[in-house]
Amino acid sequence: MGDTGDALPPTRLGACLTPSGARFCVHAPGAETVSVCIFDAADTETHRQELSAGKDNVFSGAIDGIKPGDRYGFRAHGPWSPETGDRFDPAKLLVDPYAIRIDRPFAFDPRLAVFGEDTAPLMPKAVLEAPLPPLNPGRPLFAPGGLVYELPVRAFTMLHPEVPEVDRGTLRALAHPAILDHLTSLNVGAVELLPIAAWIDERHLPPLGLANAWGYNPVTMLALDPRLAPGGIADLRFAAEALHGAGIGVLLDVVYNHTGESDNQGPSLSLHGLGNSTYYRHERDNPGKPVNDTGCGNTLACDRPAVQDLVLTALRHFVVQAGVDGFRFDLAPILGRSDEGFSADADLLKAIIDDPFLHDRIMIAEPWDIGPGGYQLGNFQSPWLEWNDRARDDIRRFWRGDTGMTGALATRLAGSSDIFGRNRARKTRSVNFVAAHDGFPLGDLVTYAHKHNEANGEDNRDGHDANHSWNNGVEGPSDDPAIREARNADAKALIATLFASRGTVLLTAGDEFGHSQKGNNNAYAQDNEITWRDWSAMDRERLDFTRTWSELRRRSHSLSGTAFLQDADGTELPDQVEWMTPDGRKMTPGDWESAILNAFLMVLGAPGQRIAVLFNRGHEAVTPQLPAPFGQWTPASPGLSGDGTAPGRSVIAWEETAPGGLAGSG
Repeated sequence: MGDTGDALPPTRLGACLTPSGARFCVHAPGAETVSVCIFDAADTETHRQELSAGKDNVFSGAIDGIKPGDRYGFRAHGPWSPETGDRFDPAKLLVDPYAIRIDRPFAFDPRLAVFGEDTAPLMPKAVLEAPLPPLNPGRPLFAPGGLVYELPVRAFTMLHPEVPEVDRGTLRALAHPAILDHLTSLNVGAVELLPIAAWIDERHLPPLGLANAWGYNPVTMLALDPRLAPGGIADLRFAAEALHGAGIGVLLDVVYNHTGESDNQGPSLSLHGLGNSTYYRHERDNPGKPVNDTGCGNTLACDRPAVQDLVLTALRHFVVQAGVDGFRFDLAPILGRSDEGFSADADLLKAIIDDPFLHDRIMIAEPWDIGPGGYQLGNFQSPWLEWNDRARDDIRRFWRGDTGMTGALATRLAGSSDIFGRNRARKTRSVNFVAAHDGFPLGDLVTYAHKHNEANGEDNRDGHDANHSWNNGVEGPSDDPAIREARNADAKALIATLFASRGTVLLTAGDEFGHSQKGNNNAYAQDNEITWRDWSAMDRERLDFTRTWSELRRRSHSLSGTAFLQDADGTELPDQVEWMTPDGRKMTPGDWESAILNAFLMVLGAPGQRIAVLFNRGHEAVTPQLPAPFGQWTPASPGLSGDGTAPGRSVIAWEETAPGGLAGSG
């Protein structure tokens, strides 16, 4: 069984070009021998060389005469002992974990999991290439409190009529002026790209005629998927430079909790064959059984130096080679797990924050996994931001009409101090969202009360059942004008509530113009019209509504600040709030607990620079009594009736105009 306590390999791992050829280094704990295989453009093996065993289970060697563009893979000899966690099979061609480019996408084939089956014809090969000139990026363009736009590269651009067909579905599409114009019109602070590292389909998908559309099943950590980045890391740099030129940051959604090698029945593609018992976590009393804290068949052992080095190398690679501004970590508690459970002080979490190349980047945690004690919302340490599913659920439940949700919504609007205010913290680390890639898109939240995942081929068993959604009287599409208008009002109320909340806010691409997945709340395997954004059918009125609220948030510190809101007590504070009933009274405990109160006011900022926001989830119009102004109140968002009433199912904002006619900046 491989040693799990190796020190960090002292030699740069992977392949690097030299004046005479290339040098290869691979960490293969428990292997007896490792060979590197060289392939030509016709995928024919032209050379094989055994590497020399060195310290700390690092195998290395140099080959003269090879050049940039040549392809390679590894084969590792060692014990085949699945019951102890060792799965060495020299018949398997293995991708270098540190490869920076591969020559084709991964394609699942059952033979990839069969012991003794030669997989060289089935496997992508790593491509030898020199790194790009290193970047020295300045501070990230994005700052907490801004708008993150969650973007699936392929689905977002496949149907865009102005993007050249050759670029659709790729990173280069993000540099097109039409894409940049759309993003800047929404005041996007940073795009958050769904995973772009090379991935493989889960083994049950090909027989169903389906393919992974999200990328959350990676094999490599540095090499990008050729479907998204035919030009490798240069394509990411190209896109990032264009986005940065438009003032938009770039965040990468990264998956360092599991790989697409899955469980013991999964394919042997890389880490399985190089040191399965070291790279993955296994049960203490059953070393042949992988721990499945991810729900994906395996769990990376992020407390071990070999995995830590791979993760840190990948993160540095994207910063130095492409200039990215930060990262969102899928199932982030895995990065802090050991055999004893999760710790916010885990070595890898600290190493990421302390690393000289990473210390100033934006770091966002998805703070849950499915292992024991896996729900860790609020437990990551500053400066980590965290996806806040409590905000998601409370916003949805308020607008669905659940009783007793007024106080819960106010807490989320104020920055969720009950979650992020521990240890006397003054600023929220919350990333608020209403919808994300996983679940219903925002428009479907108000159209479907139940999931409809039949297209996934699992008899609608997959996906979450608790969506806190509603359909306004009819399940699915409707031609009834009243139902369509009710759904539109509800969708706009959800968008406005998101933009009125304290913390960083996340909007999923397409929610601003009415994207629908036809009731599918787990569309990970729908690389088709279910997930592709239909630019020809966008709801322009909803898009304009979203732009207005985004612009209001951009220019208002009261909306985009990250300090927890504080109740006004007669002292003027920059982050103060007054909670009022629609008739202008200060909210009382009875109001907060009322089962029939459907509307309330949030008044932010000091007199002269205030913003007032009315949340009216009732179906009747409300004529709010705003506080006596320092100057006058001016409507700042769409929807207010000509007689000054706020329609039912709406969110309306006003800005206080100071004497002299200038609206306060809030």
